[in-house]
Amino acid sequence: MKKVVVEADVRKAARDTKYILIDDRTVITPAAADLAKEKGVVFEKAKQNDAGSLLMEQGPNQSPVRTVAVASDHGGFSMKKELIPHIEKLGYKVHDLGPANDQACDYPDYAFKVAEMVSTGKVDRGIMIDSVGIGSAMAANRVKGVLAAKCNNAFEARSSREHNYANYLTFGAKIIGIEIAKEIVKVFLETPGGAIRHQKRIEKILEYPKKD
Repeated sequence: MKKVVVEADVRKAARDTKYILIDDRTVITPAAADLAKEKGVVFEKAKQNDAGSLLMEQGPNQSPVRTVAVASDHGGFSMKKELIPHIEKLGYKVHDLGPANDQACDYPDYAFKVAEMVSTGKVDRGIMIDSVGIGSAMAANRVKGVLAAKCNNAFEARSSREHNYANYLTFGAKIIGIEIAKEIVKVFLETPGGAIRHQKRIEKILEYPKKD
């Protein structure tokens, strides 16, 4: 039997995993396709097991990264200005969300700007730089669908993608230097999501109910 993807499926995916498994026989209604673009939901190719159920060979977030939102606070401003040309040279389109100078500002304001772009699917990945990186990660993870990871080295950046499907990177300009930052960013943007065995753990994070 063919699987038919309708708008209700897209809305559920937008609340939960941000992807929908499909195969070559799947029918996606035009309304569902339009809504998926609006909500930032991607369609992931899968294979069938012997029982006919769809199985993803790798975890979500496998689509090529093309667009990146970058921001900072005053503590990360100088590093941001150095990193943006580096990211563009790697072949990505960069959205600089501010600030425009190094005057004192509040990091949550800019962390949320990046997180909203990631959450709505307007960009594929987000990067936020403050002095240490912790506060921005805490702020970003308040936004639905965002999985922010603070990484101090390339190993953590790779693990955040392979094991945690992170779609948002933070680090601190007072903690690491520009060359390490360049390496972290490159690894983070180039590493695909990991094996399917990690998926259920991430779904537990995304699906955990927020309490007032």
